[in-house]
Amino acid sequence: MATFTLVPGADGRAWFWHRLVPELRGRGHDVVTMDLPGEDSAGLEEFAGAIVSAVERHAGLAAPLVLVAQSLGGFAAPLVCGRLPVPVAELVLLNAMVPAPGETAGQWWENTGQAEARSAYAAATGRGADPAFDLRTDFFHDVPPEVTEEALSAGGSPPPSALFAQPWPLAHWPRVPTRFLQGREDRFFPLEFQRGIVRERLGLELEEIPGGHLAALSRPRELADALLRTEPA
Repeated sequence: MATFTLVPGADGRAWFWHRLVPELRGRGHDVVTMDLPGEDSAGLEEFAGAIVSAVERHAGLAAPLVLVAQSLGGFAAPLVCGRLPVPVAELVLLNAMVPAPGETAGQWWENTGQAEARSAYAAATGRGADPAFDLRTDFFHDVPPEVTEEALSAGGSPPPSALFAQPWPLAHWPRVPTRFLQGREDRFFPLEFQRGIVRERLGLELEEIPGGHLAALSRPRELADALLRTEPA
């Protein structure tokens, strides 16, 4: 039995994981989720604090603890690896942004060439170069319609602006075993774009999984399978 602590991305809601949670619990594991701060002044420290608080409040916390971070959560999750009541046995990045020391989340896009990679992937897959961003097309293209409508009907707000202005404070990646899971059909952070970043910044080979950017909503069973693998497929 492991405890999976699931950190959402820009949406900031624990709801993002609601299809994955029963998959993990059904296989005998425990799960911690949290909503991240929505105030515009909330930054990396506030996000890290919300993760730590959720774990500390969880009754009967079992080791090993696996920390999973989706997308923008890649900036916050590494900050808590030395602050949790149970040591982090593994950090898993899911379709995530990998920060460099001193880099802000706002700088990450240009530094990595995300816009160019997204445009090239769109052109290669028949959608034309540099298509306008659309939530349904970029994020929800492989999510079941009823789940998409539930997500979009909730409204929501953009992530806090402060989060994009603060330099990532660590001098190096935490000394925690790390894996990177990347959806093959991710239109926002394309597979080969992510492969290069993961090699350059983490010195790792990513693990391909089915699905797009929101794999926890579109492919929860396959994602649970990947999370429970101890070795890349």
